[in-house]
Amino acid sequence: MKKKIYLALVIIFLLNNCSQKELIKTHGIAYLEQREKLIIINKSNKNDTISLLGAPSTKGMINDNLWIYIERTKTKGSILTLGKNKIKKNNVLVIEFNKYGVATSKEFYNKNDMKKISFAKDITENEIRKENFIESFLSSVRQKMQTKKK
Repeated sequence: MKKKIYLALVIIFLLNNCSQKELIKTHGIAYLEQREKLIIINKSNKNDTISLLGAPSTKGMINDNLWIYIERTKTKGSILTLGKNKIKKNNVLVIEFNKYGVATSKEFYNKNDMKKISFAKDITENEIRKENFIESFLSSVRQKMQTKKK
């Protein structure tokens, strides 16, 4: 009987602490997909873009006329995934401007456009230094002894 009461209390406790609303964490520009449609190629300029989207998240490394805007939305996963964060939206907008500040191109990427990148599992051997710990220790001791002689 006591086990059933404890089990009922645990279930009630867990159900009360579970949030009914979805927890959403947004980073970057909200509603980027709708806002990017307001930027018109060969008509909108940098000032229009700043008034619609604000300052860019980043600019191009060698080209200040390449602006990048980011929107990332994360939610908590289900109980089965132990609450691990799940990416709901991952949008990127890349706008390129000409020397007069007018938008010449724009590219919009969403979560489905992302590609999996596989990394090589090979290990590069260091051919320059293939000595063991004892050799390196003894050579450092020898160096210290020689510096004290001078």
